[in-house]
Amino acid sequence: MFHRWHGHLHKFCLGTVSTLVFHHTAVLLLLTNRCEGQSQIVGPSKPILAMVGEDIILPCRLEPATDVVAMTLEWARPDLNPRFVHLRRDGVELLINQYPSYVGRTSLSTDKLKHGDISLKLSKVKLSDEGTYRCHIPSKGTAMVELVVGAVSSPVVVIAEIDQPVRAVVLECESKGWYPEPEVLWLDGEGNLLSAGPTETVRGPDDLYTVSSRVTVEKRHSNSFTCRVQQNKTNQSRTAEIRILEEVFLAPSCSAVRIIIVLILSVTFMVFLVVVFVLWKLRQNKINKMNQDGEAEEREQLFNRSMRKDYSVKKKTELHDMLQEKEEEKKNMQQVISVLMEQKTKLESSRDKQISQLEEVEKERSENEKELKSLEKKFYWDKCERKNDLLKEKVELEEKGREYKGSLQITMEQLHKTRDVIKIMTEWENKIENQFKQIEKQLEKTERLKEKNPRKLHPDQTEQSERVEETEEEKETEDETEKEKETEKETEKEEETEKETEKEKETEKETQREEKNKMKPEPDQTEQSGKERRQTKTLIQKHFQSFVRVNHRL
Repeated sequence: MFHRWHGHLHKFCLGTVSTLVFHHTAVLLLLTNRCEGQSQIVGPSKPILAMVGEDIILPCRLEPATDVVAMTLEWARPDLNPRFVHLRRDGVELLINQYPSYVGRTSLSTDKLKHGDISLKLSKVKLSDEGTYRCHIPSKGTAMVELVVGAVSSPVVVIAEIDQPVRAVVLECESKGWYPEPEVLWLDGEGNLLSAGPTETVRGPDDLYTVSSRVTVEKRHSNSFTCRVQQNKTNQSRTAEIRILEEVFLAPSCSAVRIIIVLILSVTFMVFLVVVFVLWKLRQNKINKMNQDGEAEEREQLFNRSMRKDYSVKKKTELHDMLQEKEEEKKNMQQVISVLMEQKTKLESSRDKQISQLEEVEKERSENEKELKSLEKKFYWDKCERKNDLLKEKVELEEKGREYKGSLQITMEQLHKTRDVIKIMTEWENKIENQFKQIEKQLEKTERLKEKNPRKLHPDQTEQSERVEETEEEKETEDETEKEKETEKETEKEEETEKETEKEKETEKETQREEKNKMKPEPDQTEQSGKERRQTKTLIQKHFQSFVRVNHRL
């Protein structure tokens, strides 16, 4: 019995083992066949970064590699309608349902498709291209590719303001055309961060950002400052460096005075050109008037011989024309004089302002000297720093005084020139007024002659009476011309005498100035200023050495 049971058990075990081995081998064969025939789509593990305007490749491939030239390939964006970015079916590209913004900018390489590479080339990347792309092959699978688009530009750093009392400079950094929104950092020459104001951000209609930032800096060892604009998402940054000279921090407050001087010089030059143009025009008008007068005289002679009646009428019209010309000249002269008077008032106001500034500087300088003298009498080690500050202030006040005096001298010269030009133009205006009055007198005389003479010629009037009247009129005109010449000569003599008196007054003023300058020593001379600077430097060195000795003793 035992042997029979053992034999049956042995047969049962062999049967079960054989069936299990058969099933396992079948499953292994099926799995190996399936793995050998099935490929999978693989995409990138990280987002793809692209800059605006660049050409980018969105990677996607089959593993293991197989030929997909004749297969259906689909690149799409689920957030678009239509969603297709690039479509290929059975080896033919179907771009009818392609999204409009991708037309002509997508392509697939047939050589790479043979090796299972279905990467998409996207040309001239735009900001709107940012998003998630789907790489899909039916029966093979799908892979997702994320594209991040950025835009950068170089910043520009300029000096916005100069804070003179604090001796600080305000720098401004601006950069246009960024995406996504960047941040702005300020660094000194050693790479340390500087505390700046809030960054101003503006988004334009093209979705690009413009950022600007300001920072106030003081004098440092390097005087080099850097503006960095960076975007952490795209890992992009741009920098701009500026170096500031020490003279910018120590710029005197009279820079505005220099600007005023330049403006005054430019305005006076323009006024001078206007005056020259007006004088040239007046001269041309005078020449034309002389020619017209000559022609008028010839016409008058002809009219006196031929038609006596029309002579007075034409003469009257000519005189009216002359009056109109004189009125125009008078208006032009008045306009020029008004411009010059405005310039004169501006110069006088600037002169007064500069004089007040100079007086303030002199006052500060005298107070500084008094305090220095008091400290020299009573010198203690704890007042050494104050004395050094006073000596530095003395040098700065001397420089300011020299600059203010130079600018004051320039304004005085310009004021003197404008006064001379105003005087010349007023003389011209007086001449025009005299000529205007003479023309009015001639008009009155012509009207009187017209009233005396009959309106109609009588037949009994003889030729002798006409000749007598013509001779009388010619004599009257000659007398008038002689009187006019005499008056012109008298006016010329008066003008010459006035000019001589003015020259004498100017020479007297110059002599008085020279005598005053000889009597008073000028502290603003370059030699004396150089000596004073040397003395102040030596005093500063002596006081500093004494201050160090006292500290060592303590």
